[in-house]
Amino acid sequence: MKSKSKDFLEAEQRFLTGENFYAQHLLGVHKEEDVFIFRVWAPNARQVWLVGTFNNWDDSLPMTLRKESGIWEVATPLPAEGDMYKFKVRQADGREILKIDPFAVRFEDRPGTAAVLHTVPEKKWKDGLWRGRQRRSKTLQRPLNIYEVHASSWKQHEDGRPYSFGDLKEELIPYVKELGYTHIEFMPLMEHPLGMSWGYQLTGYFALSSYYGTPAELRDFVEECHLNNIGVFVDWVPGHFCINDDTLPYYDGTPTFEYADPIRAKNNRWGTICFDLGKPQVQSFLISSALFWIEMYHIDGIRVDAVSSVLYLDYDEGPWTPNHEGGNRNYEGFYFLQKLNSVIKLAHPATIMMAEESSSETKITGLIESGSLGFDYKWNMGWMNDVLRFYEMDPYFRKDNFRLLTFSFMYMMNENYILAFSHDEVVHGKKSLMHKMWGDRYKQFANLRNMYTYMMTHPGKKLLFMGSEFGQFLEWKYDEQLEWMNLEDEKNLKMQHFTSTLNQLYKEERALWELEGQQETIEIIDADNLDDTVLTFIRKGKAKKDFLIVVLNLTPVERHDFSIGVPYAGTYQEIFNTEMEEFGGTWTRHNDTSQTIEKPFKQFDYQIQTIVPSLGALILRPEKIQLRVKKSGKATTLKGGKVETSPK
Repeated sequence: MKSKSKDFLEAEQRFLTGENFYAQHLLGVHKEEDVFIFRVWAPNARQVWLVGTFNNWDDSLPMTLRKESGIWEVATPLPAEGDMYKFKVRQADGREILKIDPFAVRFEDRPGTAAVLHTVPEKKWKDGLWRGRQRRSKTLQRPLNIYEVHASSWKQHEDGRPYSFGDLKEELIPYVKELGYTHIEFMPLMEHPLGMSWGYQLTGYFALSSYYGTPAELRDFVEECHLNNIGVFVDWVPGHFCINDDTLPYYDGTPTFEYADPIRAKNNRWGTICFDLGKPQVQSFLISSALFWIEMYHIDGIRVDAVSSVLYLDYDEGPWTPNHEGGNRNYEGFYFLQKLNSVIKLAHPATIMMAEESSSETKITGLIESGSLGFDYKWNMGWMNDVLRFYEMDPYFRKDNFRLLTFSFMYMMNENYILAFSHDEVVHGKKSLMHKMWGDRYKQFANLRNMYTYMMTHPGKKLLFMGSEFGQFLEWKYDEQLEWMNLEDEKNLKMQHFTSTLNQLYKEERALWELEGQQETIEIIDADNLDDTVLTFIRKGKAKKDFLIVVLNLTPVERHDFSIGVPYAGTYQEIFNTEMEEFGGTWTRHNDTSQTIEKPFKQFDYQIQTIVPSLGALILRPEKIQLRVKKSGKATTLKGGKVETSPK
């Protein structure tokens, strides 16, 4: 793209107005004929030089300022593939700082921070069938069960080196497929200098971290996932960035990517710098980054991290500056997120946009025209906190705190939710999910199975952090692999088998996702049984015959002849019991088929009775039921999954 061409001038102008969503084609480094052209946005710099291994890091390649845009550029034939480079910036105050290229697609290995001249090879993708299906399907009415992964600590080589995406392709994909998850979600994969930040303090918004391998390896990994019917999501951080002086902060010596107000620019809670989301050039930069990951790597969705910090001026610790109305709404952040979602949905309607957001003051999901931010899903942080508090509790006190488990029924349709037990719940002394559970080791596993069953049968999509599927006892460590040795213990191995079986059941049972987002998807049977502390409800599909009865016993007391209200006369078969021996329980056979009794139970005309195991969860399916009575005097029944008509 030559500097004086019409295309260049248009791209430059769109960048300045916040409408260039492919800004990486304007800025960064590009090969044109026999030279490389480097461009960087530093409007208030006094001078910028290109320095690198190709010129011994000296000042022999000064860049020229395009005053109308603040973009510096230089053309040179010197560099070659694999060379390292930075921009030497004489800032507004006269200091000279070596700065990274914000648009670099590759960086040198840690602890080095130089950009690497790297051309991502062309790829002939083979995932057209997968992508076509995603474009045609409605995600809300499909199963969505996410396995959350920190790429460098899922598994490591014997010498402590993290798995590259080439390694993960060979081991992670078969593992996720066998366990029955529909998607993998990676914590941020973009370049970051400190592993301790888990990737949430980014420097390279267009670069796969060199710690994880090459861009080509990631593309091959995603393709293989798609060929195995597994989607791939990535976390992405538009709210704040790494504070290191050689990266984005005060790039030209003045607020460039960050807010001019020093109070708004500094994120005290995380020790980072906040993007000025109202600045057009920053909007071009960030939206270009999101689209780059979607298009370069065929990513199926993005989870936007820390949305509350973008929406509310008082989210951070310490003093804050009210908006022009005197309130705490960050209007720049609000409208940026709406713009982000509208641009991505226009370009790629099938891309799933998710928000990690913990407040209830702003509508997160739904149509932007209705006033929402336009996300597809919101993490249900309230549900997660309430449920964990409940399962950590001694069962003696659970009947007095039953509302922790049932309160979500009051608001579950307010947003399109993802029920997430994420990495945030198993670090910093919070204990693993297994370790949180009440009781001795046997009861901890029983509680964990019960809790996972509640998650899988509660309306909403699902997410579980790696290691939780087999009940790892130690909390997650970002610099060590999972405790795979746990699987030498029969209880952990059976827990892993339980999770896999539950995941498969979720995918197969339409009642657990077909009417997602509609009130009709669930009917409460009994959420007031405080004395027994047993919760019962129905999940429904579109067809009358497609429904499941869910029974959760939250105490270590086995309930005999336990009554459950049901909508139709007939028989009901137990299809899932968390206390089966194969899952680590003590039961060797399922309950017998239950025959209805014509006796009212709350809003139902019929009820069944069964045994509910101590700390156990049951799922029952109608086997032979009378759906309705016709005027002809014949009754329609469901028998063995088939509808039959017989005399009344």
